Amino acid sequence: MNDTIFGKNSVLEALETNDRNINKVIISNNIHTDGKISKIKELCQKQGIVFQFLPKENFTQYSQYNHQGVIAHISPIKYLDLEEFLSKEHNNSSVVMLDGVEDAHNLGAIIRTCVCAGVEAVIIPSRRNIQVNSTVEKTSAGAINHIQIIKVNSPISALQQMQKNNWWVIAAEANAKDNYYDINYTDMNYVLVMGAEHAGVSQSIIKLSDFQVKIPMMNNFNSLNVSNALSAIIFESVRQKNIKKDK
Repeated sequence: MNDTIFGKNSVLEALETNDRNINKVIISNNIHTDGKISKIKELCQKQGIVFQFLPKENFTQYSQYNHQGVIAHISPIKYLDLEEFLSKEHNNSSVVMLDGVEDAHNLGAIIRTCVCAGVEAVIIPSRRNIQVNSTVEKTSAGAINHIQIIKVNSPISALQQMQKNNWWVIAAEANAKDNYYDINYTDMNYVLVMGAEHAGVSQSIIKLSDFQVKIPMMNNFNSLNVSNALSAIIFESVRQKNIKKDK
């Protein structure tokens, strides 16, 4: 498993050298907390890496490895810093932020769609959202290597920072007044926020957003897959930009 590091010493070394892109560290809650565990927690906090204490049952699938109750999940890509992204010039650019997408196949499909649609970056929260792993890499058909992936600790703070840098926030919201094709996407830098099917975009982000858009449904079955919903909205943006370019 080349996307996983097992054992106290190996995880601690990876954190100390800081040369691996760690998504998350999980620690069994039945092991004794010693100096190494304390140091792992300290380095995770310092580097903004999520760590969790989980029941020993969560480690059953790794029983063939000498994990010592400590496992680090590694990303196959290097995440970009938001400030570095915003420091560059952007003109009528688009970014997608995900809010609570938990399925790796959905994330892979979303990244693939974003590359095809010319989206500049995908933003994912470090918590309560799937991170880029080998399943995402495979599902994206290699698209993760053709787009910038930004990881943020606070989606709200990230969006506020983007708004201060002249980016408009568009939230996909099932009860929105405007349909997704009612927005003019051609004259602004925008970040489109997509939520998970079961929860949607959080209310705090909806309140912060400059626009809310919906995809009109022909009946009351309002459960379009998030990757499909993204495709509908983002390719409307592509359509509008192509029309403007041809004029």
